[in-house]
Amino acid sequence: MEKLYVQYGCGLCAPDEWLNFDASPTLRIQKLPLIEIILPRNVTFPANVKYGDIITGLPVNSASCDGVYCSHTLEHLSLVDFRKALKNTYDILKPGGIFRCIVPDLEHSARNYISALDKGVGDTSSITFMSETMLGLKERPRGVKNIISRLMGNANHLWMWDSKSLISELKNVGFTNVRICKYNDSGDAMFQYVEDPNRFIHSVAVHCTR
Repeated sequence: MEKLYVQYGCGLCAPDEWLNFDASPTLRIQKLPLIEIILPRNVTFPANVKYGDIITGLPVNSASCDGVYCSHTLEHLSLVDFRKALKNTYDILKPGGIFRCIVPDLEHSARNYISALDKGVGDTSSITFMSETMLGLKERPRGVKNIISRLMGNANHLWMWDSKSLISELKNVGFTNVRICKYNDSGDAMFQYVEDPNRFIHSVAVHCTR
């Protein structure tokens, strides 16, 4: 029986060995050539990327996936939507299936911020913290084109995570064998197609199973 591996929030990383989904409105525009003439398109997704939103549920059968992966995606969700995403991820995994996720490390940024204050070099440390965590908005978009471009994307982070809180949330959903992981340590060769070592830097990466 052929195995199924699903990646959501894939962006431009879409290996053929995986079923790749993204919820970007830009992807929908790309699938509708007449519409993209009117509205701006910031990126071009690979042809094998399908539109799918993990919050409302991907078009994937329950308990059908051997592996699920997402990288720097969950921090773009509100807390309520994040919890829906984890529940839906759990639902599509087979018993024993692997879920690996990566998010920016809030603790790393917070410690750098406090360290700068303690060293007395914190004149711009709050600006650095807000920029690194992408929690702030440097400039409110003005003009129709800029407003539409912002609506089409989801660049800002809505909820940040450290290792302890992320692990707790995963366990609350029912995931087991939850551990901090490193690049390419899954034990399943399929994950080498989606993992990028650069995405693990200053991030919280977690491996768990249903």
